[in-house]
Amino acid sequence: MNLNPATAIDGYKVDHRRQYPDNTEIVFSNLTARTTRREYTDHLVFFGLQYFIKSFLIKSWEEDFFKRPKDEVIRRFSRRINNYLGPNNVGTQHIADLHDLGYLPIKIMALPEGSVYSLRVPCLVIFNTDERFFWLTNYLETILSTNVWGMCTSATTAHQYKKILTAYALETDGSTEFVNWQGHDFSFRGMYGAEAAAMSGAAHLLSFTGTDTIPAIDFLEDFYGANSDLELVGGSVAATEHSVMCAGGMDNELETFRRLIQDIYPAGIVSIVSDSWDFWQVMTDFTVKLKEQILARDGKVVFRPDTGCPVKMICGDADAEIGSPEYKGAIECLWEVFGGSETKQGYKILDPHVGLIYGDSITIERATAICAGLKAKGFASTNVVFGIGSYTYQYVTRDTDGFAVKATFAKIAGENREIFKAPKTGDGTKNSAKGLVAVYKNDQGEFYLKDQASWDEVNNCEFVPVFENGKLLNEVTLTEVRERLAATI
Repeated sequence: MNLNPATAIDGYKVDHRRQYPDNTEIVFSNLTARTTRREYTDHLVFFGLQYFIKSFLIKSWEEDFFKRPKDEVIRRFSRRINNYLGPNNVGTQHIADLHDLGYLPIKIMALPEGSVYSLRVPCLVIFNTDERFFWLTNYLETILSTNVWGMCTSATTAHQYKKILTAYALETDGSTEFVNWQGHDFSFRGMYGAEAAAMSGAAHLLSFTGTDTIPAIDFLEDFYGANSDLELVGGSVAATEHSVMCAGGMDNELETFRRLIQDIYPAGIVSIVSDSWDFWQVMTDFTVKLKEQILARDGKVVFRPDTGCPVKMICGDADAEIGSPEYKGAIECLWEVFGGSETKQGYKILDPHVGLIYGDSITIERATAICAGLKAKGFASTNVVFGIGSYTYQYVTRDTDGFAVKATFAKIAGENREIFKAPKTGDGTKNSAKGLVAVYKNDQGEFYLKDQASWDEVNNCEFVPVFENGKLLNEVTLTEVRERLAATI
């Protein structure tokens, strides 16, 4: 789709320019997460602004607006708006004036990407730098929101997985080395389009290195200075799918396993989906018959169950027949065949030649329950990898964390005005800050909001100038964002 930046707006914004009071000079807005539906945290991860700036504020506006002939830009805008609204008085002079200016007269200041901040604390502010284009601040609200909220939401979710897995790894393993691989992005096919998958997948890679969303790696190289030749951006292992296993035939499944681990992948890591027919037969029969070959490999065979309750499949089902594979769970079944070692913390860890990954219907709650269940059985949490899919990353909305762009300050005919909303019919969630806003850190390192601020406070707080008059001012790299985020765990 060839997006026209001049009409990449909610339709009701088309004529807001004329609705502002006469002689409006500046409109100042902020992006804030106002509330959350999450039960496990009231903190958010800030990520995605640099992508929005590079891809839309710079590339899209340059290529599809400023570098196109003015008459073509005006004709395209006029056609769309006239067809959309019918005869109207929106006009085109403001669009022509913007084209003549040659750049977006907008400034954005924001928290450093990778920051973890509290609800109701703005992560960025945006305002116009040329009084003629006061209308442009909130004209950009829609495209700013749609490009940033989702990446913040996915980054926050991945960060929570990372915190959980880190905590249990420290308690049961003593090392967090494996945690970076313990959360694996399986969401690509379930996302709302390839771009959404890459955006969310990039947010996942702030906390983990395991991914099946290859375009997320390209995304981070394009927009966040990553270089997969020089650093580990994201990676995975050889893996099968059901079509591969089923094509070999049910009666020949054992031979399919043998062929995979001896002939095709005699070394390295290979992940084999193991529940095409009878997962427990694989756990108690195939593993025994292939034990010698598996232990002789220089590498790891990872078994992947893909159906059933993840907690019961991995940790065991107390309601099943005592002593049965279902009662024991997959990790205990693998332990009985292959054994392993014990961590300094006193928990069992499987022989390095075998492992387990579960990638169906994993949630924050289930991941926590699995880690707790393994710990209760005396096993380290690092015995399992979690495939985190679209149920986690797609089953969200802007309201998951209540993201909203709101104007809180305007300058009209030389007069500074604090503007705000406080609906009497609401519960306070939609109440906005008042006036200019600044963000500071307290002694505990927590960000906090100061509204009714001065321009001096806005310019000398935790906000960093990021974009001004068509230029990216401060560029961050994936490495910097990862390090900043990791420091909060």
